[in-house]
Amino acid sequence: MKAKLSVALLLCIGVAAVLYAAATPSPALLILAKADQTMSIVNPTTLAIVGQVPSGPDPHEIVASVDGKFAYISNYGGGSLHTITAVDLQNQKALPTIELGALRGPHGLDFAGGKVWFTAEGAKVVGSYDPVTKAIDWVLGTGQDRTHMIYVFPDLNRMLTSNVSSATVTLIEKGPASGPGGPLSPAGQPNTGQPPGARPPQINWTETVIPVGHGSEGFDVSPDYKEVWVGNAQDGTISIIDLASKKVVQALDANVHGANRVKFTPDGKLVFVSSLGGADLAIFDAATRKEAKRVKIGHGAAGILMQPDGARAFVACSPDNYVAIIDLKSLEMTGKIATGKEPDGLAWAVQK
Repeated sequence: MKAKLSVALLLCIGVAAVLYAAATPSPALLILAKADQTMSIVNPTTLAIVGQVPSGPDPHEIVASVDGKFAYISNYGGGSLHTITAVDLQNQKALPTIELGALRGPHGLDFAGGKVWFTAEGAKVVGSYDPVTKAIDWVLGTGQDRTHMIYVFPDLNRMLTSNVSSATVTLIEKGPASGPGGPLSPAGQPNTGQPPGARPPQINWTETVIPVGHGSEGFDVSPDYKEVWVGNAQDGTISIIDLASKKVVQALDANVHGANRVKFTPDGKLVFVSSLGGADLAIFDAATRKEAKRVKIGHGAAGILMQPDGARAFVACSPDNYVAIIDLKSLEMTGKIATGKEPDGLAWAVQK
């Protein structure tokens, strides 16, 4: 009897340990595997995979909500698909699919102001999805070909998109409200004197189209919000945009053919550029705008994610089926995470 109880107790302890080990950590590293159509949840301390969730077809980019409870995955399909997959990170399960209808080819994602911001290449638009109302509540056309990646500024008054085939970046800015309701008062309410039932004022958005290099895809905004660095895959160059003047102030002959993603380190001192067509991760000094180092990480790379505390960077080496870990002090590769075939999109989730 005692032996049976001991075995049962050990089994219970083992099951409890497995369940505990499988819990979503905070913070959590999220990694998409395009060919496997999965999202892996990784403990960034142990580098162990604690769970996997179906990502939906052709997953490319991923973003986590500010509270770290949900993730959103774009189902791209080269511009043919029309869904975003939502994931409950706490329970590690996919939620009902977000249907975009005619807004085909969702790709770039950002999360700001409680909403999911996305690009839709097939429709040449950017839009926002409200998880509370479960509805697309805003759409704006760019008129550019392959509107691919998106960055929304924290104040929600500006956003940027890269437009791959048009070789441009679009700066979208919120203007003053106008329309049938009249201009807004300082308190943000329509001025009085309007007829009953008048429509509320409309927000006017302006777009500045900035020519860059050919194949402009990955880009990032400096931590001080003064510059935008854009990787031009076909030219092998980097366009540096001054946000104050809204113009390219320098084009670096950077030898980054196949450039896929661009990321500043959290302190703004270095800029990482991945390339799908090369074995090296290119690292540039943001101040001198000169190459600082090249790190051999595999046979090509896509997504880049900076750890918020500035300790490490994670780079998705798609052809090699692993994510490379880069120490941000030594600028050396210190490890690998194997999470499936063709890793690409990466995100950081912190539960609050």
